[in-house]
Formats: sequence, C-alpha cells, structure tokens
Amino acid sequence: MSAAAAQVDTRALVQVEDLAKTFDVSLPWLNRVLERQPRTLLHAVDGVSFSIERGKTLALVGESGCGKSTVARLLTGLYHPTRGRVEFDGQDAHAAFASSKGRALRKRVQMIFQDPYASLNPRWTVEAIIGEPLQEHGLVSERAARRERVGELLKSVGLSPLDMVKYPHQFSGGQRQRISIARALATAPEFLVCDEPTSALDVSVQAQVLNIMKDLQRERGLTYLFISHNLAVVRHVSDSVGVMYLGRLVEIADKASLFGRPRHPYTRMLLDAIPQMHATGHARTPVQGEVPNPLNPPSGCSFHPRCPHANARCKAERPALLSIAGIQVACHAVEEGRI
Repeated sequence: MSAAAAQVDTRALVQVEDLAKTFDVSLPWLNRVLERQPRTLLHAVDGVSFSIERGKTLALVGESGCGKSTVARLLTGLYHPTRGRVEFDGQDAHAAFASSKGRALRKRVQMIFQDPYASLNPRWTVEAIIGEPLQEHGLVSERAARRERVGELLKSVGLSPLDMVKYPHQFSGGQRQRISIARALATAPEFLVCDEPTSALDVSVQAQVLNIMKDLQRERGLTYLFISHNLAVVRHVSDSVGVMYLGRLVEIADKASLFGRPRHPYTRMLLDAIPQMHATGHARTPVQGEVPNPLNPPSGCSFHPRCPHANARCKAERPALLSIAGIQVACHAVEEGRI
C-alpha cells in the first residue's frame, strides 16, 4: 500500500463539530398563556465535538439521560441538529441525508438499536427482516439470490441459514440481537452506530455478541460508535472513550489513558464505582449525588454540585474542552493543576 493510501485509510471517517440538539418540551400554547409559563427547552446535546478514525471504535459513556442516544440518532440522520455539523468521509452528512444523496449515505451508515425485542417486526420472518434493506437499496433483486445473501449474513453472526423461515419470538434475546446486526450489515456499511446493543442481554450472552462485533470489525474494517453505560463492556470493545455529562463531553481519551489515569472528577467517580476483581478489602465507592434536572441545569460547570474539587470559578464559568497532555478534558480543576 502506498503512503498516500495509508494516509487516507487512517484519517477520521466521522468528524463531529459543536453538535447540539434542543427539544421544545413546553406546555401547549393555551396552557402557557393561561398559566403565564415561558417556553421550556431541553438541551439534550450541547456542543459535542469528536472524531472517529476508520476501523476504530469510539465509546460514549455516561449516566442515563446524558444525551448518548440523542448523539446516536443525530449521527444516523434520525434527528436533525439544532446546531453543529457531522461530516462523514468528508461530506456534510445532514445535507446529504436531506438530499438525493441520502439513500447512498444510509447504505454506508447503519444503526443497531438497544432493544432487540422492539427493533424487529414480530410479523416478519427473519428472511424478510434481513432482506428488506437488500431490496430497498436495490442490492439484490432476485428472490433466490436474496435468500442466499440472507443466509450468508446469518452465518456471519453465528446463526444458521435455516433460521430465516422463523419469526423473532422464536429466538432468545442474544439471537435477536444477532439478527439486528445481520440486518445492519446487509448494506455493507462502513460505520455502525451501536446504541447500547448488549444492555438488554444476560452477561454471558453480552460477551458472545461483543466478540461477534469485534470479529466483524476486524474482517470488514468497520468503524463503530459504541454507546454504553457499562464501563466493563466499554473497556472490552473501545479504542478511545468519551465521557458525557448533561449533554456535554467532559473527557475524551484513549482507552488505556482513561482507565489508567482518569482526569475529570466525574470519570474518576464512574470508575471508582466499578467492583474490582483483585482489589479485595477495597470498598467500592458509589456514584455520589443526583444528576441535576436537565431542564434547569446548574450554572458554570454542570458537574459542580457533585464535585469535591469545585470552587467559585466552577460555579460561575463553564469549562471548555481543552487538550491537556494528550487528553481532552473540560475541568477547571485539571486546567489549574488542582487535581
């Protein structure tokens, strides 16, 4: 491979800049007039920026309600951003989704949803479920060829081609998620957005599904955005990790740095809450405090009510995501060398 080709292969496939999504969750107009209430806006994602190299996995972690799934839907075109830009392979993704190029882009970007019980049509056979994207995108038109391709996709996720005549209710949770993965792979995508794909599964089944996803990544050169609240899973699958809190990224680092030397107090809090296999006698520290109301977030750094290192600046000024010693972190205490 030439040096130029190698450079192209390693550049960022996905580039996200200042991405934001605001939802209007106000009462109906007449209620607001009668009760003299202002409009209520929910800033689900508020200025998120990151990039993902080809063939790599970026994991997004954080507590429920921090905006992870909204980021997933923004990247796949299910939501339109209030602000910001998503570039996929050098093109404006949302402009493409809204134009005649949208169909071609959707072949290259697919999503695996959290709940395999809800994301599969119970009235369709497995053949129809996996064959739909093949037919919709005009990839395989003849029925016999489509059946053969569905069988190949089922084998790639550890299922049998004989399963294509069955319905979703005839499978276990792990098998259903494998069917979801096979459906996502039908268009031969380059980028998969995985929204907590194993959270609804038993731990032993989680490992099987994660190993299948890692094998597929190696074989096909797939790029993943992997969303999870389970840090043990993230450690297994990711190359780099972004930690989200109330719609914003507070730390982005490669996996070894984040788990070996977390910088942001929130990241430290999340890692301290994980039971350690070999740390006998070491008390597990639960995550302190409550997540603030996202409709009325705290001033300054949104984490300051739960942070043991917060000072007056933290309460008044929102920290920017700065690059410090190769790690991106949004924390005044880290920036000032207090921790």
